[in-house]
Amino acid sequence: MSAKAKKIIIVEDEPSLIFTLKDTLENEGYEVHIVENGLEAIELADTVYPDLMILDIMLPGVSGFEVCKQIRERKHTFPIIMLTARDQEIDKVTGLNIGADDYMTKPFGVKELLARIQARLRRANSYSKAGPIDVVTLGDVRIELNESLVVRPDKEVELTTREVELIRFLVTNANEPVSRDSLLENVWRYEYSTNTRTVDVHISKLRSKIEMQPDDPRYLVTLHGVGYMMKLN
Repeated sequence: MSAKAKKIIIVEDEPSLIFTLKDTLENEGYEVHIVENGLEAIELADTVYPDLMILDIMLPGVSGFEVCKQIRERKHTFPIIMLTARDQEIDKVTGLNIGADDYMTKPFGVKELLARIQARLRRANSYSKAGPIDVVTLGDVRIELNESLVVRPDKEVELTTREVELIRFLVTNANEPVSRDSLLENVWRYEYSTNTRTVDVHISKLRSKIEMQPDDPRYLVTLHGVGYMMKLN
């Protein structure tokens, strides 16, 4: 096996599915690690540093939702594809809102899963090649993305993982209009837009942290009928 093989952690407790996924992914040249419960998944992520995780929601002990949440709180940014036997939109929304990148409902086709894995790895690789954005300066406000911290003249404010992702995407597309659908697709990873109010609420909260006058923003501005723009000089 190549030393540069992409590492994938599979978090699943169904033996037949474990066998199928492991066999398929190893045949595709991936380095596969298997865990069957959530706590082991969190620990393994801290030691293996995978390129991607396939995470079942229904796990013994700690749920897949909690695993995803804790992994993002630990600042791991590798893509997470969640699996579930339940075909409920609320599960999908919950998973995506806490940091999952994609979502598949069992039973699913292995070829489709492989295609999604490849797409997520390509996107992650492309994003890393663009170069890391560590610090953003907005006038008197300094945003330290690696620390998830906003340093203002009057106070320091912590950022959520979602807010850090939102800033990174907006800064990557600075001085260009960004639609709500684009934000849903690239930050929330929705495949289609059902409620753009999600974006508006997060933008409003983010403004209150990074703008000295949120009601009259200078940097994170609304483009009515279009979306938003991060204005940088």
